Amino acid sequence: MAKEKAPRALKDNEAKAVARMLRVSPQKLNLLAQLIRGKKVETALADLEFSRKRSAFDVKKTLESAIANAENNHNLDVDDLVVAAAFVGNGMVLKRFSARARGRSGRIHKPFAHLTIVVREAGAAASQA
Repeated sequence: MAKEKAPRALKDNEAKAVARMLRVSPQKLNLLAQLIRGKKVETALADLEFSRKRSAFDVKKTLESAIANAENNHNLDVDDLVVAAAFVGNGMVLKRFSARARGRSGRIHKPFAHLTIVVREAGAAASQA
C-alpha cells in the first residue's frame, strides 16, 4: 500500500519556485527579495532586469520559474500575479583557510543560500489598485 498523497501546502491561487544552493550570502540575497516582495510580477521582473546586483539573474530566473509553474501547473492568469512572498534561507557554508603573516591562518567563509518565491493570483479588484 502506498501512502496517501500529502495535501497541498499552498492555496489554490498560489504557486511557488525554489532555488537551492545559490552561491551568495543570504544577507545579500535578502536585499533582492525585499526589492520584489509584494509587487506585481511585471514590475518585479523589470526591477530585477535593471538591478546591478550579481545575484539578480538568479532571482529573476526563480521568479520566471514561479510564473511558469502558476501558468502551466495551476492554470493561473499571468497578468494578475503578485509576488506574495519571497524569502531566503541559509544553505551550507564552505570553510576555507587563507595563509596569513607569521605562520597563521585566516578563516574564509563561502556561504550558500536558498531562495523561495511564492506568487499569488490577485483578483481583478486588486489589480486596479
